[in-house]
Parts: sequence; C-alpha cells; structure tokens
Amino acid sequence: MKKQPTLRERALRLLARREHSLAELRRKLAAHLTPEDDLEALLEDLLRRKLLSDERYAESRVHSLSRKFGAARIAHELRAKGLDKELADQASGAARATEVERAREVWRRKFRLAPRTREERARQMRFLQSRGFSFDAIRAVVVGPAED
Repeated sequence: MKKQPTLRERALRLLARREHSLAELRRKLAAHLTPEDDLEALLEDLLRRKLLSDERYAESRVHSLSRKFGAARIAHELRAKGLDKELADQASGAARATEVERAREVWRRKFRLAPRTREERARQMRFLQSRGFSFDAIRAVVVGPAED
C-alpha cells in the first residue's frame, strides 16, 4: 500500500509546479488535513523560508494574464485568489502602463479589421471591456464610425 504524502510534501509539490497565493495554498491543503497536522505552522514556515510569497505570486500571475486581459480584470483575478486589494492594485499597476498596446494586440488577434458600422464598433468595444481594459484604452484602439 502506498504511503500518503505529508502535508509539507503536498505543499512543496504544489509550489514546485507554480506560484500560489497564501489563501490558495491554504485552501488546497485544507482538504488533506489530518488531526496531527498544523496547517498554520506549515504556512508560516513556508513564508519564513520564502518558498511562499504573495508578492511573487502576484508578479507571476500578472505576467501570465497581461497577454489577454486589462488591468481591471487582472486586479479582480488577484483579489479572487485571496490577495489584498492594495497588493492586487499595486501588481496590476504595471499592466496599466502598457494597457493600450496590449488592448491593441488583443483586438488585432480577435478582429483584424476596423469596424464598418456602429454596431460592429460597439461589439468590439464590449469585447475589450469584458477583458478588463479601460475605456481610454478601448477608445484608443477601436476606431470606427463616430456617433452622430
């Protein structure tokens, strides 16, 4: 019979695959707790040894999400993973600096052509809005027939 991995082994295996936020790792490990496990002590030890870092997680997640999403959506995703609002806003702030270029690239991959009607323009703007891009970035990217 195969021996069950310890809580520490599970945590290290998860962290070896990718960065995790403290809240995310706590949630994943809670499902495997046994009476002799001390989850909080384990998490504190991982933090102290710098094997677990919300800042590193935020940086990694911003990097992977910024290819497809705007700063507002990135900040929302980070808060959903248990990061505090201040850290999420700070991490997504780097994405704000390049938002117009990233919005233009997302738009180019999806549509390729400028809208010919007001309806097409509205549809393209809604698409970028759903991706979390700011209104200013969307207006800079989507050029089409002006509203009468």
